[in-house]
Amino acid sequence: MCVSFYVDPNDEEMLELILEAQRSHLYDRFLQAGNPLLSRGAARPTNVVAALAPNRSGEIGVFPMKWGFQLPGRSLLINARSESAARKPTFRSSWVTRRCIIPASCYFEWEHIKTPDGKTKTGEKFAIRPQGESLTWLCGLYRFEEGFPVFTVLTREPGEALRKIHNRMPLILPKADLSDWLDPHAKPEDLLPRALTDLIAEKAG
Repeated sequence: MCVSFYVDPNDEEMLELILEAQRSHLYDRFLQAGNPLLSRGAARPTNVVAALAPNRSGEIGVFPMKWGFQLPGRSLLINARSESAARKPTFRSSWVTRRCIIPASCYFEWEHIKTPDGKTKTGEKFAIRPQGESLTWLCGLYRFEEGFPVFTVLTREPGEALRKIHNRMPLILPKADLSDWLDPHAKPEDLLPRALTDLIAEKAG
């Protein structure tokens, strides 16, 4: 799963994405609604962050988006399983035509440890990022709620290296495949085998 990721504006590529999101026509609307764009630090559900998505002309742009689908009478949906999103009424339409990418410097995960009585306790916190990638490109789905774009992060089963930490991980693609993921004419299920599993996990204080 993914409940927090980090945004480091000291990275030049990340900074440019943040600045582009701030130039979006949506930026002022989010500010007026009391939801400023997070430009530094740990992002958590309900935060507004920079996200990549096609614009009305089909060109890839960077826009502010708020983390979490809100359904009446239900808790915030911050993650969606990539294995079943295409079949779920809440995510089906977004899976087909409204896919996004959320750039992060890394994402955070807390170790899940099985106790002798079969329960799970939370262990150490890890900062996780792909090997050989400048940023961590989290795959997501978005939709509009009250005129504002909101997103959820897709998850998948972890690679072998991360299995000891948690039984889920975000769906992460290499930078070379981002345009395919964002193409509304592409079949997202064809891109799932390209997901990265060679990740670096470092203990985070």
